[in-house]
Amino acid sequence: MNILAWIVLGLLAGAIAKAIYPGSQGGGILGTLVLGIIGAFIGGTLVTLLQTGTFAITSASLSIPGLVVAVLGSIIAIFLYYQFARRAY
Repeated sequence: MNILAWIVLGLLAGAIAKAIYPGSQGGGILGTLVLGIIGAFIGGTLVTLLQTGTFAITSASLSIPGLVVAVLGSIIAIFLYYQFARRAY
């Protein structure tokens, strides 16, 4: 059941992040899913780091605050991807 929650959270967070982030991002459903799952891990890890002061790779949960954290993490993931993709000429 946890995998299904990650898939739903990934799709929602990735779609919202792509809608918020300026410009056009490629990728279909699978790209949006992967972006959202990576964003959930980035956001969950950053929140854990800020709350406890320890670095632990965690994921956001399937809730409203978890969705917000996953969207913020997905926006960070899009930003980092385009920063590294530009330099890879």
